[in-house]
Amino acid sequence: MGAENPETAKPNAEGATYEDNAAEAANEAAEASEAQQAVEAELEKFKQLAEENATRTLRAQADFDNFRRRTLKEKEEFAKYASQKLIEQLLPVVDNFERALATSKETKDYDALAKGVEMIFRQLDGVLSNEGLQRMEAVGTPFNPEFHQAIMQVESEEHEEGIVVEEVQKGYMLKEKVLRPAMVKVSS
Repeated sequence: MGAENPETAKPNAEGATYEDNAAEAANEAAEASEAQQAVEAELEKFKQLAEENATRTLRAQADFDNFRRRTLKEKEEFAKYASQKLIEQLLPVVDNFERALATSKETKDYDALAKGVEMIFRQLDGVLSNEGLQRMEAVGTPFNPEFHQAIMQVESEEHEEGIVVEEVQKGYMLKEKVLRPAMVKVSS
Protein backbone atom coordinates (compact mmCIF):
# COMPACT_ATOMS: atom_id res chain seq x y z
CA MET A 1 0.00 0.00 0.00
CA GLY A 2 1.01 3.50 -0.68
CA ALA A 3 1.59 6.24 1.73
CA GLU A 4 -1.51 7.46 3.39
CA ASN A 5 -2.44 11.06 3.63
CA PRO A 6 -2.09 11.92 7.30
CA GLU A 7 -5.33 13.93 7.31
CA THR A 8 -7.40 11.09 5.80
CA ALA A 9 -5.95 8.62 8.22
CA LYS A 10 -7.05 10.59 11.28
CA PRO A 11 -10.09 9.20 12.96
CA ASN A 12 -13.08 11.54 13.49
CA ALA A 13 -15.15 11.85 16.64
CA GLU A 14 -16.92 8.48 16.08
CA GLY A 15 -13.67 6.76 15.36
CA ALA A 16 -14.09 6.46 11.55
CA THR A 17 -11.53 7.78 9.16
CA TYR A 18 -12.16 10.14 6.32
CA GLU A 19 -11.70 7.25 3.87
CA ASP A 20 -14.43 5.31 5.66
CA ASN A 21 -16.73 8.33 5.44
CA ALA A 22 -15.99 8.73 1.73
CA ALA A 23 -16.67 5.06 1.08
CA GLU A 24 -19.93 5.24 3.03
CA ALA A 25 -20.96 8.36 1.13
CA ALA A 26 -20.14 6.63 -2.15
CA ASN A 27 -22.24 3.61 -1.08
CA GLU A 28 -25.14 5.89 -0.12
CA ALA A 29 -24.85 7.72 -3.44
CA ALA A 30 -24.83 4.41 -5.31
CA GLU A 31 -27.90 3.20 -3.39
CA ALA A 32 -29.66 6.53 -4.04
CA SER A 33 -28.75 6.26 -7.71
CA GLU A 34 -30.17 2.70 -7.86
CA ALA A 35 -33.33 3.80 -6.05
CA GLN A 36 -33.71 6.72 -8.44
CA GLN A 37 -33.23 4.40 -11.41
CA ALA A 38 -35.87 2.04 -10.00
CA VAL A 39 -38.28 4.96 -9.51
CA GLU A 40 -37.56 6.22 -13.03
CA ALA A 41 -38.11 2.72 -14.46
CA GLU A 42 -41.42 2.43 -12.61
CA LEU A 43 -42.37 5.94 -13.74
CA GLU A 44 -41.64 4.97 -17.34
CA LYS A 45 -43.76 1.83 -16.91
CA PHE A 46 -46.69 3.94 -15.63
CA LYS A 47 -46.22 6.45 -18.47
CA GLN A 48 -46.54 3.60 -21.00
CA LEU A 49 -49.59 2.28 -19.17
CA ALA A 50 -51.16 5.75 -19.22
CA GLU A 51 -50.47 6.07 -22.96
CA GLU A 52 -52.02 2.64 -23.59
CA ASN A 53 -55.09 3.61 -21.57
CA ALA A 54 -55.38 6.92 -23.43
CA THR A 55 -55.16 5.05 -26.75
CA ARG A 56 -57.81 2.56 -25.62
CA THR A 57 -60.05 5.41 -24.49
CA LEU A 58 -59.69 7.18 -27.85
CA ARG A 59 -60.45 3.94 -29.71
CA ALA A 60 -63.50 3.28 -27.53
CA GLN A 61 -64.71 6.83 -28.09
CA ALA A 62 -64.20 6.50 -31.84
CA ASP A 63 -66.03 3.15 -31.84
CA PHE A 64 -68.91 4.71 -29.91
CA ASP A 65 -69.07 7.68 -32.30
CA ASN A 66 -69.15 5.28 -35.26
CA PHE A 67 -71.86 3.21 -33.56
CA ARG A 68 -73.92 6.33 -32.83
CA ARG A 69 -73.60 7.55 -36.45
CA ARG A 70 -74.47 4.10 -37.82
CA THR A 71 -77.48 3.78 -35.49
CA LEU A 72 -78.71 7.27 -36.41
CA LYS A 73 -78.36 6.45 -40.11
CA GLU A 74 -80.26 3.17 -39.66
CA LYS A 75 -82.98 4.97 -37.72
CA GLU A 76 -83.33 7.62 -40.44
CA GLU A 77 -83.43 4.89 -43.08
CA PHE A 78 -86.11 3.01 -41.14
CA ALA A 79 -88.23 6.14 -40.71
CA LYS A 80 -87.82 6.99 -44.38
CA TYR A 81 -89.15 3.61 -45.52
CA ALA A 82 -91.37 2.65 -42.56
CA SER A 83 -94.53 2.89 -44.65
CA GLN A 84 -93.13 0.75 -47.48
CA LYS A 85 -94.92 -2.43 -46.40
CA LEU A 86 -98.27 -0.67 -46.09
CA ILE A 87 -97.87 1.07 -49.44
CA GLU A 88 -97.00 -2.24 -51.11
CA GLN A 89 -100.26 -3.65 -49.72
CA LEU A 90 -102.22 -0.60 -50.92
CA LEU A 91 -100.94 -0.69 -54.51
CA PRO A 92 -103.39 -3.44 -55.58
CA VAL A 93 -106.21 -1.29 -54.15
CA VAL A 94 -105.04 1.66 -56.26
CA ASP A 95 -104.80 -0.61 -59.31
CA ASN A 96 -108.39 -1.78 -58.76
CA PHE A 97 -109.62 1.82 -58.42
CA GLU A 98 -107.93 2.68 -61.72
CA ARG A 99 -109.51 -0.34 -63.43
CA ALA A 100 -112.95 0.53 -62.03
CA LEU A 101 -112.68 4.14 -63.23
CA ALA A 102 -111.49 3.08 -66.69
CA THR A 103 -114.27 0.50 -67.02
CA SER A 104 -116.98 2.93 -65.85
CA LYS A 105 -115.97 5.46 -68.50
CA GLU A 106 -116.31 2.83 -71.23
CA THR A 107 -119.54 1.11 -70.16
CA LYS A 108 -121.44 3.74 -68.14
CA ASP A 109 -122.76 0.87 -65.99
CA TYR A 110 -123.05 2.61 -62.63
CA ASP A 111 -124.45 -0.43 -60.81
CA ALA A 112 -121.33 -2.40 -61.75
CA LEU A 113 -119.19 0.60 -60.71
CA ALA A 114 -120.89 0.76 -57.30
CA LYS A 115 -120.40 -2.98 -56.83
CA GLY A 116 -116.72 -2.67 -57.86
CA VAL A 117 -116.14 0.26 -55.50
CA GLU A 118 -117.73 -1.75 -52.69
CA MET A 119 -115.37 -4.66 -53.41
CA ILE A 120 -112.39 -2.29 -53.46
CA PHE A 121 -113.53 -0.77 -50.15
CA ARG A 122 -113.60 -4.25 -48.59
CA GLN A 123 -110.10 -4.89 -49.96
CA LEU A 124 -108.85 -1.59 -48.51
CA ASP A 125 -110.57 -2.31 -45.19
CA GLY A 126 -108.86 -5.72 -45.07
CA VAL A 127 -105.42 -4.19 -45.66
CA LEU A 128 -105.97 -1.59 -42.93
CA SER A 129 -107.35 -4.22 -40.51
CA ASN A 130 -104.26 -6.38 -41.09
CA GLU A 131 -102.14 -3.38 -40.09
CA GLY A 132 -104.09 -3.03 -36.81
CA LEU A 133 -106.66 -0.37 -37.69
CA GLN A 134 -110.01 -0.89 -35.93
CA ARG A 135 -113.25 1.06 -36.02
CA MET A 136 -114.60 2.14 -32.65
CA GLU A 137 -118.17 1.27 -31.82
CA ALA A 138 -119.58 4.40 -30.23
CA VAL A 139 -123.39 4.35 -30.45
CA GLY A 140 -125.00 3.14 -27.23
CA THR A 141 -121.82 3.37 -25.16
CA PRO A 142 -121.19 5.87 -22.36
CA PHE A 143 -119.41 9.03 -23.49
CA ASN A 144 -115.65 8.76 -22.90
CA PRO A 145 -113.52 11.81 -23.81
CA GLU A 146 -110.56 9.53 -24.54
CA PHE A 147 -112.49 7.87 -27.39
CA HIS A 148 -115.20 10.38 -28.29
CA GLN A 149 -115.39 14.00 -29.32
CA ALA A 150 -118.80 15.42 -28.42
CA ILE A 151 -120.06 17.91 -30.98
CA MET A 152 -123.60 18.21 -29.68
CA GLN A 153 -125.90 17.24 -26.83
CA VAL A 154 -129.38 16.06 -27.75
CA GLU A 155 -132.51 15.29 -25.76
CA SER A 156 -133.21 11.58 -25.73
CA GLU A 157 -135.96 9.69 -23.97
CA GLU A 158 -134.69 6.24 -24.91
CA HIS A 159 -131.12 6.79 -23.60
CA GLU A 160 -130.02 7.93 -20.19
CA GLU A 161 -127.74 10.96 -19.81
CA GLY A 162 -124.16 10.70 -21.11
CA ILE A 163 -124.78 7.95 -23.69
CA VAL A 164 -123.63 8.31 -27.32
CA VAL A 165 -126.79 8.42 -29.44
CA GLU A 166 -125.36 9.16 -32.88
CA GLU A 167 -121.99 8.88 -34.58
CA VAL A 168 -121.29 11.76 -36.98
CA GLN A 169 -117.79 10.59 -37.92
CA LYS A 170 -116.26 7.19 -37.19
CA GLY A 171 -113.42 6.90 -34.73
CA TYR A 172 -110.43 4.63 -35.29
CA MET A 173 -107.81 2.94 -33.17
CA LEU A 174 -104.44 1.74 -34.34
CA LYS A 175 -103.76 -1.32 -32.21
CA GLU A 176 -104.08 0.08 -28.64
CA LYS A 177 -103.86 3.80 -29.49
CA VAL A 178 -106.69 6.15 -30.45
CA LEU A 179 -105.88 7.35 -33.94
CA ARG A 180 -108.96 9.52 -34.34
CA PRO A 181 -111.73 9.95 -31.78
CA ALA A 182 -115.31 9.45 -32.97
CA MET A 183 -117.38 12.63 -33.42
CA VAL A 184 -120.61 11.95 -31.59
CA LYS A 185 -123.86 13.36 -30.32
CA VAL A 186 -124.45 12.66 -26.64
CA SER A 187 -127.76 12.41 -24.74
CA SER A 188 -128.46 15.01 -22.10
